[in-house]
Amino acid sequence: MSDSSSEEYSNSPVMDRNPSPPPENEETEPTDEVDAIGATVYSKHWLFSTLTRLIQAITEQNSGNGEGLSELSNEQEDELCKVWDMAMDQDVAGFLQEFKAAEILLGVIAKSRCPRLTEICVGILGNMACFHDTCLDLSQNEDLGAVLLLLLGDTDPPTLLETCRLLLTCMSQADVSSLWLERISQQPSVSPSLCFIMSSSTSVDLLVKVGELVDKLFDEDEELMKSWVSSGGCLGDKNEGDCNGDEPRPDVTTSLLEAAKQLRSESSEGLEVYLHAIQLLTTVHVGIQAMVCEDGPGGAVWAFLCAVVCEDLCQPDDPALSLQEQKGLLGPALAVLSALYACQGQHFTADINMNLVGSALRVLQYHRENQLNRGQEGHSGPDHQQSQEEEVGRGEEDEQLTALVECTCELLASILVVMSRDEVSELIKNRLLTEKNCLSATKALLPQHTAAVQHLVGVLSDVEPKLADSVRKEVPSLKAQS
Repeated sequence: MSDSSSEEYSNSPVMDRNPSPPPENEETEPTDEVDAIGATVYSKHWLFSTLTRLIQAITEQNSGNGEGLSELSNEQEDELCKVWDMAMDQDVAGFLQEFKAAEILLGVIAKSRCPRLTEICVGILGNMACFHDTCLDLSQNEDLGAVLLLLLGDTDPPTLLETCRLLLTCMSQADVSSLWLERISQQPSVSPSLCFIMSSSTSVDLLVKVGELVDKLFDEDEELMKSWVSSGGCLGDKNEGDCNGDEPRPDVTTSLLEAAKQLRSESSEGLEVYLHAIQLLTTVHVGIQAMVCEDGPGGAVWAFLCAVVCEDLCQPDDPALSLQEQKGLLGPALAVLSALYACQGQHFTADINMNLVGSALRVLQYHRENQLNRGQEGHSGPDHQQSQEEEVGRGEEDEQLTALVECTCELLASILVVMSRDEVSELIKNRLLTEKNCLSATKALLPQHTAAVQHLVGVLSDVEPKLADSVRKEVPSLKAQS
């Protein structure tokens, strides 16, 4: 806007709320049409005045004692929260962009000593970033980008929540995600700041949002993930300090694990995010090595995931359909357990308990039952052919369930191939290995894991011959097995 417009608005009367739509009369109608923001009933005049008064208040506070604005009045907070809500409208976000609100809010954040004011300013920017054009404009502001990353070291949970929400929103825009990835990779304070939040926060909302951000970063940039792993924990340089040179960087895996523990009973959605982030770490050599190295968190990760799988998920009294609901948690949990089991060595040994084997068998049993139930439903009624086609389509789309079954088979086969007679006997005694789940597992494991099935049938021939015969009857190729 022009200087004259700014002077006019700054001298306008104070309004204590976002004004209602103007009365319909001849005198006000033309002015109202000019004053309205886009197709909304929101007033440019009111919005401009609100932000102008905020700037004036901060300027006066700074000139008075040099400490910056430390507390909002009820009126200021109410008006700014209205702006925060209004910024969710695309027309308002566009107007704020034209009004250079990003620079204004950035200046406010820099001078603010009031956590609530900082939170609201970042929240307004976060709402603006929900739209492509404004997100692009905000993302290209280098100063804003630098300040937001530094805000990750703030101590105020609501401010941290809004900062992470804004970063995640920007990261979700393909046009600018690479720009943010580059900034984050070049800012050494980001990793320790996020690790500190994950390790120490008790705020469910904040932990979930930080987890989503970290998971997004790892999923988008493998090199970034590797660098964060390499700079902390047992793989990091013990003499390398954080951005202030004070102490070694925290271990990313341990931080993810601590947050997952916090969310275990609080948020299944949040826990799923963290389990997926931990799974991503196991997909790179440096990630899995960081877990199983000396003093690494592999043992703690193993124990936690075993508890989640065996105590929280896929229980004997759950319906088979629960597998579909729990696949988002079971998939990454069993994938990480399988990766850890395969990497046992000098410093890490997987402590196998029979309940884990029982859970893996139950997953394959429930999967088999669901397949059979869908097959029966598909054969009933006049729309048989259409139902079959729908099921095929769903099966092709359900990559998550397919991945769960594959990693379950990998883990179970690795365990079964070395199981002793005593261990198999214990499984049978505790009803963890039954004819039903044994047959389901056998069909799922073959033909890729033939050696594991042959070993199991061979042991069963000694400890439970009838069960061994049942398996051979269902799988003719095993009949030659003595």
